[in-house]
Amino acid sequence: MDLEAWTASGIPLLRDPREFVLELHQRHLPQPGTVVIAVLNALHRLVASASFTPWTHDTDGWQHRNALLTHLRRIIPHDLRLPEPTRTAVLLRCRDGAPGWTEQDGAWMWALRDSSVLHGLRCGAYIGLTPAGWQVLGDGRGGRKPHAGSWADGPVHTVTELPPRSVLDAPHGQRTLQPVADQAKRGEDAARSPQSEPPWATARVAAVEPTRRTGTR
Repeated sequence: MDLEAWTASGIPLLRDPREFVLELHQRHLPQPGTVVIAVLNALHRLVASASFTPWTHDTDGWQHRNALLTHLRRIIPHDLRLPEPTRTAVLLRCRDGAPGWTEQDGAWMWALRDSSVLHGLRCGAYIGLTPAGWQVLGDGRGGRKPHAGSWADGPVHTVTELPPRSVLDAPHGQRTLQPVADQAKRGEDAARSPQSEPPWATARVAAVEPTRRTGTR
């Protein structure tokens, strides 16, 4: 999907893009290569979000669509039974390079639109986060902060960033601090075949509604 087709498709505008991008960034601290999928309710409030890092060789829109749909199913129920969508899916993609639209942005735009339809949601804004800052592609709004390197300034506030308890209990001087995701992956590798592994590495999940909280923040 090119930028002209995206702009002409009637994507609903974010009510306050600066505050929304800042909130989403504070929750997930995306690094280059990370994709954040978020869901807004009818009042334009963030109700659920998840971030993940796709495999670098996955560049097809169908692969992106499947990844987004899988994470949407994890964080929020579908709205397929409603006569029309009331919630909106928004995507933020953090990457290196110059700002502006790229062919990979086009693949992710198509993936966002298709996964939104399959989950009963409206397709919302697409946000690019680069070293130059953030930009809502298609409507021209953007800013310098946060940017693709701002994750380094954020605090550690999720369990997934801390060493496991078994490591913390080790004698002083013998601790090897390794990400939980890396240790979990080694354990899963023995039980999974290469074909059964998902083509992404989950970074964080953050649900905002108290009754549906799936994150740790």
